[in-house]
Amino acid sequence: MSASPTREVADYAAGTSIQDIPEAPRERAKQVILDEMASACFGARSLGGGLAAGYAAAQGGRAEASILGTALRATAPLAALANGSAGHGEEVDGAHVIGGHPGATLVHAAVALAERQRVSGAELVNAVVLGYDIGIRLVEACGGKFTVKKQYRLYSDFLYALGAAAAGCRLLGLSAERHRHALALATFQTNALSCLYQEKRHVSKSFCNGQFAHAGVSAALMSAAGLEGVENILEARDGLFDAWGVEGATQAVTRALGSDWSILGANFKFINAGYPIHAAVEAATEAVLGNGIDLAAIEALHIGMPENAMRVVNGREMHNICMQDMVTAALVQGGLSLRELPFPDIHQNPAFGRIRARVTVGVDEGLNRDQPDGRGSNVTVTTSDGRQVSCRVNHPRGHSQRGGATWEELSDKWRNGLPDRDTDRAISLARGLEDLEDLSELVGLFRDGR
Repeated sequence: MSASPTREVADYAAGTSIQDIPEAPRERAKQVILDEMASACFGARSLGGGLAAGYAAAQGGRAEASILGTALRATAPLAALANGSAGHGEEVDGAHVIGGHPGATLVHAAVALAERQRVSGAELVNAVVLGYDIGIRLVEACGGKFTVKKQYRLYSDFLYALGAAAAGCRLLGLSAERHRHALALATFQTNALSCLYQEKRHVSKSFCNGQFAHAGVSAALMSAAGLEGVENILEARDGLFDAWGVEGATQAVTRALGSDWSILGANFKFINAGYPIHAAVEAATEAVLGNGIDLAAIEALHIGMPENAMRVVNGREMHNICMQDMVTAALVQGGLSLRELPFPDIHQNPAFGRIRARVTVGVDEGLNRDQPDGRGSNVTVTTSDGRQVSCRVNHPRGHSQRGGATWEELSDKWRNGLPDRDTDRAISLARGLEDLEDLSELVGLFRDGR
């Protein structure tokens, strides 16, 4: 065994190969890459995505990588920043059972550097799998998303920058020693106080995921240029584990590398809403519409959920992060469309205000016990004649513990979400990504001015 966790991680990262990745994680990685690229193209219309694209393009420099959803190009770090920001800009990008939005950081860092280096699809798949393996394990080593937020007041996705640095170093073909420096260099560029959740327009949180992608790419390029960091950043005195690690941090980071594939915990979204909302929309729709309950008969609708998830979406000002708003909109409209947000127009529908006033959110003790960091929901509807109907959804559609997503589901998602793009061709290229020698065609499908 290597002398230190940093060395063990770096040695592993520098030696990874697509040939060593089994079919299941390889297939999930290809789905994640496709979904995240499409999310960035879709999210280019968002406020955060548009601002980040304009900023990146205005900085000048070599046109190394594409800013998806636009005709713009930028340096690889700045393209990663723009695409990561846009990727999370509309809340359609994937999540993970450990928490956060790793794809918005890891995929866009890897894609930007892969385009710069003109590497093969196989190398990109390997890099993304590696990025998840390192990034997810680091979040676990620090106690998970909610521990990082509660104990340190930080947005845990900043740890994905280290996974992005590892992915970038692998794409650059760097040595294990250079990997170690890059991991440290990434930590010097990242941080995110969790007060960002208090924002009103979803710009800060989107930018953070882009900034973490930028940091990962920059760290890899800095290390390639000879810059140095602390070679044992994980276990060093005052290093990452000292700052944020929990008991067993070393084991969390090094366990089963090369056999327990973190990307298999990736989840997919099918509506553009905060992830804790998805199960509730599904449960409420089934309870009301599935049982033929007339909207006018709803006297009360209670949404029970784990406390940690409830804090993220309860009564938020942003509509698509607000549980009460999105569940009500789903019922009034008979569902939610990926492409068309119901706000503000739905406020003109009197049924919205009436039902919205009857929606309450609280902690469900069963879900809080069974999955304290989960995304399940238990909805109970009470009608005016005293009838009660309940529906519990433990994991929303697209969740890895419900099997993730099929290629057909992703195809339907993006045919609807990006009707002006050749989704069928994108799906075909992504499914054969490990055999694709040139990524330019896949990237080009998500660019303007093709």
